[in-house]
Amino acid sequence: MSFSADVRSAFRRGETDAVVRMSAAEIERARAVGDAAGEVEARYSMARVAIRGGDLPLGEARAREALDVAVRSGDRALEERPRHVLAAVARMAGDLTRARDLYRESIALNEALGRPETVNSETHNLAFCELGLGNLAEARRLFAVSRTRVFRNGWDDFVPYVCVAGAALASAEGDHPRAALMVGLADAAFAALGQVPDPDDAADLAAVRDAAVEALGRDDYAAALERGRQLDPRTAFDDDH
Repeated sequence: MSFSADVRSAFRRGETDAVVRMSAAEIERARAVGDAAGEVEARYSMARVAIRGGDLPLGEARAREALDVAVRSGDRALEERPRHVLAAVARMAGDLTRARDLYRESIALNEALGRPETVNSETHNLAFCELGLGNLAEARRLFAVSRTRVFRNGWDDFVPYVCVAGAALASAEGDHPRAALMVGLADAAFAALGQVPDPDDAADLAAVRDAAVEALGRDDYAAALERGRQLDPRTAFDDDH
């Protein structure tokens, strides 16, 4: 496997220490041989680690370092991941208007690069911005667009995030029993892939959990959570269409 595949797999498994070691070594190697792609990937990975640890300023700084390398290289494709992180930092910091603009820019870049799967993931992130801004109808529409693409194209790695979206939307609509169900669905979907959520999605799930427990009580929340873990993601959203 390549460094990119290895480090992303390690991050998804939650192996933060391994990501840091691998990325530090890759930065040193890449700088020595002028490999901009390797350096960008490593600095991007370090940014994600910082964000997962709750240090948004450090995550932003490392993403900007990665973006600087990408811009100097002249290869626009290398700008994609750092720009995604900068949008995520803005979203997690609560600057949703700026995050929305950055995600729209990222979608345009990925459309130009011919990367439909990444266009879809950024559409999912844009929907979360709309949700946070109180634009429920637009968030619902964007989540449905993203979900349909995921199931139609067989993008199985993104199925857990479809479930996160379902949980967040149900919570925003005040449907806490369904939100708890969707948290269980998301938990099972991540477990099926041997992964953990990305930092921004982990924060969204935590907020949904807290709201559902407060609204339902721990026992009813736990019961709904367990029911959700038994569902099939591809049929759990049938009532949404």
